[in-house]
Amino acid sequence: MRMKTIKILLIGTMMTLLSATAIQAQDGGNIITFNGDSISVSGTGATVNGNVVTITSAGSYIVSGTLADGQLAVDSEDDGGVTIILNGVNISSSTSAGINIINAESAELILMDDTQNTITDAAIYVYANAEDDEPNAAVFSDDDLTISGNGSLTVTANYNDGIASKDSLTIVSGTYNVTAADDGIRGKNDLHIVGGTFTVTAGGDGFKADNEDDPALGTINIDGGTVQITAGGDAIQAETTLTINEGSFTLVSGGGSSAAISDDLSAKGIKSSGSIEINGGTFTVDSADDTVHTNGTIVINGGTFTLATGDDAIHADVSIEINGGTIDITRSYEGIEAVTITFNGGDIRLVSSDDGINAAGDTGGYYITFNGGYILVNAAGDGLDSNGSIEMNGGTVIVQGPTENFNGALDYDGSFSITGGTLVAAGSAGMPQSPGMSSSQNSLLIIFTEVQQAGSLINIQNSAGESILTFAPSKAYQSFAFSSPQLVTGETYRVFIGGISDGTATDGVYTNGTYAAGTEYTSFTVTNVVTQIGESRRRPR
Repeated sequence: MRMKTIKILLIGTMMTLLSATAIQAQDGGNIITFNGDSISVSGTGATVNGNVVTITSAGSYIVSGTLADGQLAVDSEDDGGVTIILNGVNISSSTSAGINIINAESAELILMDDTQNTITDAAIYVYANAEDDEPNAAVFSDDDLTISGNGSLTVTANYNDGIASKDSLTIVSGTYNVTAADDGIRGKNDLHIVGGTFTVTAGGDGFKADNEDDPALGTINIDGGTVQITAGGDAIQAETTLTINEGSFTLVSGGGSSAAISDDLSAKGIKSSGSIEINGGTFTVDSADDTVHTNGTIVINGGTFTLATGDDAIHADVSIEINGGTIDITRSYEGIEAVTITFNGGDIRLVSSDDGINAAGDTGGYYITFNGGYILVNAAGDGLDSNGSIEMNGGTVIVQGPTENFNGALDYDGSFSITGGTLVAAGSAGMPQSPGMSSSQNSLLIIFTEVQQAGSLINIQNSAGESILTFAPSKAYQSFAFSSPQLVTGETYRVFIGGISDGTATDGVYTNGTYAAGTEYTSFTVTNVVTQIGESRRRPR
């Protein structure tokens, strides 16, 4: 069996390589020219049969012109690869794919600089045998395929997929406009996007890698590019692993976050059945289903995200780890959900119609851990909800919690241990909780006798009259939990409600400035790890 290779042209040498190839072709190389309903070949290695030209030998081929109804095919048994330079090509087919790579050690399409190339396939394919099912894309390869160059490629796939390889598909550069009845751009074994500009409209998935037979395959790696995808299904979907290192992404799936979809439709923004790792990039995702979803693990090390979803924003069946990045979840049912969730860094703001951060699933061992980062939760359901435990060692967490009493700003079934960081959480009084007695950092829980109006300030001052917190909950509230290194054992504090502050408010927390004109609600001295003021249906743990 021949070894298959992938050729990737370095963008910096593209012009030199193209010029050398063009000169070679002019000196007796291989040139294929389409002339409406006829095809001419100059050189060797290609044969014409009616409206189909087939490349049968390894080498480079320059292709240009318009083919009104026909196909460019590759069927080579040679050890070398086949390089096809598209130099202003327009191919349409009424019976099959426009480009069909049947057999080659490796195949490469180069989009000549500043050229516009168009491929349109049939709405119904005519196969030689009833059992045949390929080609099944307007640009189809049965072997490894690399596409590069600084031209453009417009693909209209009326039958099924737009650009597809049954092995590996690598796209280095170029401008792509793909409209597909099913998937837009698909590599069965793997899809690797190095760069380029993509506008994809797909009835199915936008980018896809889907080898279900080998756990090492079905991967997507994206290292750059500008990507705009509108998909009826998932915008980006990998069968095993999905890694994004850089790029700009505008993704809409399933009609967007306000659309209603059937239960059997997957319309997620970024999806993998195995794992997802995101190291950078800019993401604007509007999806009917989850915006980022995996059946395994998610690791986010960086990137800028604006996410809107009709379901969960970031969901993993196993674990989520956020180490950095700026994440703005503008709309979600639940914001961030997994069995275990760890925050080590990042700037995160989320809005949810149910739970904000939820440790849940089918496996048990539920845990939310805060080691760092800045997290703002605005939840109509529980703010922080763990079916197990919560641990906080650092960072800042602000919860603008629920107004309904059957939800709470904090809701945990196990324990909540806090050793560092700052926690500010306001919500309803039906089931209020605070960090527990196993903590090493002191906490305060206040259950007010009456509901306080949205925007009514809470101010806490130490015995010197210095404000250690001035906070304006964005919704009506009756419970308030607070933990900070500034709550010192033996110190006495006064709590005021109402009043004004001339400081700078960020997410309801005022810094600098002066607080005045409030009404003193209570005072307390810190003698225990948890100080509770007011009656609760639950005892601090």
